[in-house]
Amino acid sequence: MYAIIKTGGTQFRVEPGMKLMVPRLTGEEGASHTFEEVLLVAKDDKVVVGHPFIDGIKVLAKIVEQSRGPKVVVYKRKRRKGYERKTGHRQNQTWVEIEKITKG
Repeated sequence: MYAIIKTGGTQFRVEPGMKLMVPRLTGEEGASHTFEEVLLVAKDDKVVVGHPFIDGIKVLAKIVEQSRGPKVVVYKRKRRKGYERKTGHRQNQTWVEIEKITKG
């Protein structure tokens, strides 16, 4: 059984027991989180597609770790003008473990 969920503007294919990294969620490590924006659910050969979401289906997950992604360096330069800018960015992320896909 698997589902496709939407969180942080991104879609993820999830199955019970899998761990994945999603954009930052509120909550502390060890807390539970419910994904209610479920786009698709498939079990065996039966597939249910939402329009846009499926009512009554939820994906329960546990927050494993709050962390930050790798540093991305942004460098801008214009030749012969003496213009140079260098900045860095680290995206906040959350590791979650999918516990189960439920109705209700």
